[in-house]
Amino acid sequence: MGLDLAGVTAWLRDFADQVHTNVDLLTDLDRQTGDADHGSNMDRGMQAVAALDMSSFASPGELLKKAGMTLVSTVGGASGPLYGTFFLRLAGAWPTTDDAAGLGAALRAGLDGIQSRGKAILGDKTMVDALLPAVEAYDKAVAEGVASALPAAVAACAAGRDATIPLVARKGRASYLGERSAGHQDPGATSLTMLLEAAGRTLV
Repeated sequence: MGLDLAGVTAWLRDFADQVHTNVDLLTDLDRQTGDADHGSNMDRGMQAVAALDMSSFASPGELLKKAGMTLVSTVGGASGPLYGTFFLRLAGAWPTTDDAAGLGAALRAGLDGIQSRGKAILGDKTMVDALLPAVEAYDKAVAEGVASALPAAVAACAAGRDATIPLVARKGRASYLGERSAGHQDPGATSLTMLLEAAGRTLV
């Protein structure tokens, strides 16, 4: 669909649908290592985003900025600030044309925002474990265009999500469990993968 307002609208609505459909999964994953509220928090936030009059925005960047602000104000816990920061950084770097390198730069800005906010690195068992490999895979394939780079990012994101299962958490609520956090898939990495999968369906 492309990186224009229609594409971003479709992306956000697709992600909202995926979160809503998988709210019980996200809640169950968070029950194993956290407060059991990731599903309900993300669903509340993304339903608020989906309810925006997206056609009223003048540009994709303006819509992404409003989405980020909406998530900050409606999502509890760490997810609101982290996802909100991601979308706000994305908004500031979003390309004005269907530019593969521009989308890669926006995703990198979003990753940088999450890492700046949450102080997490690869291996901490957080959403960074899904997003960082996704951004790196995108960058490696960027010369082939969005149609190739975005699927590569989605695949790397899913692999990063799955790689959180054996990890011992070093950040977030799950880190309180110490060794007992191993063996559980990180809920933030799971919802982040849903976000990238939605992008793969709507932005290409």
